[in-house]
Amino acid sequence: MPPAAPLTLPELAEQLDTIGGFEARPLVAVAVSGGPDSMALTLLAERWARQRGGQVWGLVVDHGLRPESAEEARTVAGWLAARAIPHEILRWTGAKPTSGLQEAARDARYRLLADWCRAHGCLHLLTAHHLDDQIETHLIRRRAGSGVDGLAGMSAIRELSGCRLVRPLLSVPRERLAALLAVEGQPFLRDPSNLNPVFERARLRLSANVIPGRPEAMGSDDLIAEIRAFGRQRIAREQRLDALIARSVVLHPAGFGALDPAALATADPDTAERLLARLAGCLGGSRYPARRARLARLRAGLVEAPGRARTLGGCRFMPWRGHILALRELAAASPPAALEPGGELLWDGRFAVSLPPSAAGGFTVGYLGQSAAAMPEGGFDGKLPRLLHCVLPAFWDGRGLAAVPHLGYRRAGLPVPPSLSLRPVKALTQASFTVV
Repeated sequence: MPPAAPLTLPELAEQLDTIGGFEARPLVAVAVSGGPDSMALTLLAERWARQRGGQVWGLVVDHGLRPESAEEARTVAGWLAARAIPHEILRWTGAKPTSGLQEAARDARYRLLADWCRAHGCLHLLTAHHLDDQIETHLIRRRAGSGVDGLAGMSAIRELSGCRLVRPLLSVPRERLAALLAVEGQPFLRDPSNLNPVFERARLRLSANVIPGRPEAMGSDDLIAEIRAFGRQRIAREQRLDALIARSVVLHPAGFGALDPAALATADPDTAERLLARLAGCLGGSRYPARRARLARLRAGLVEAPGRARTLGGCRFMPWRGHILALRELAAASPPAALEPGGELLWDGRFAVSLPPSAAGGFTVGYLGQSAAAMPEGGFDGKLPRLLHCVLPAFWDGRGLAAVPHLGYRRAGLPVPPSLSLRPVKALTQASFTVV
């Protein structure tokens, strides 16, 4: 086989233009592991941003999982410094789990990267996932019996907290990135975990890429075309779902939703069940999506017996005045949490809460139904249905109930209470699946 041609700056620019959404003078962060893929992306992305009057930051995450990780992070930082690329090392500190280590490390990595982007006003985080990664993802999900959405592989855009994750290299083979570093004379690191058979992706790299039930000799071009076809199918399904959400769901900042039941009866079952999954994920706070069989039972029950309440994934679906209210299931909610002056937290996976440093004292945040504190005389003047009161966020201090923001209640003489806004970890609508 002839040697692979290095990826060029115009080619990367074309991919980024296709993705779009960048400022005229873009500020971009790149996750740099020091491997050949991320080093190649960093070199080209820095030139792309500089041509447009922008800037790239290289972010190096030190997971602390191997004794040599700190020295490796310093080595990568030295390579970036030699090319005058601004950079920062982000460290994952604290105890590490004894099981599910790869997943925990991935979550920590994205949390550190997103926190940095949010703190620096950077809206774009680039990662170097490439075509080989996309094929491996497809094969792993096929082995697991994944549906169309999973078989579409990775999207070129994914939303994080405060920024978007951008993968511009999903159509670029790994060999072209290695070829670029060879031309540049740029050294790189090799992560031994990439070939550790303990991990499924490493086992796939060490074995033949066999697709169960398919010819072993299936060519890579055919496989790539199939992945892209799954991607187009996923885009069409998401467009139908987004249109259904837009015309049938109202999301309230107090953390509940109102659903038009006619939408469940008239929409095709698959789209209706995806709508219910989105609502449960957004309002119920479950880390993993509900099983399709449970979604099908919920949809059928809400259509056939709309007067009966049901639960799914920490979310309750209750009839109310011709609508279905979707609200938090109190028994599945996070316990109340303390908030001290200057503190901030994401409580129950849905509410961003903060208290200015100048506050006279701390508060406890929880749902109104989680406390036995005395309610104000005469009740509340809020216009929300009483059945919602128990799952409305509220604040307490040493004197009892201090404020219920969405009922307009604030105890007389109380200084400014904590700020609170609905920011669910799983948004009701998301960035559309993107194919490059």
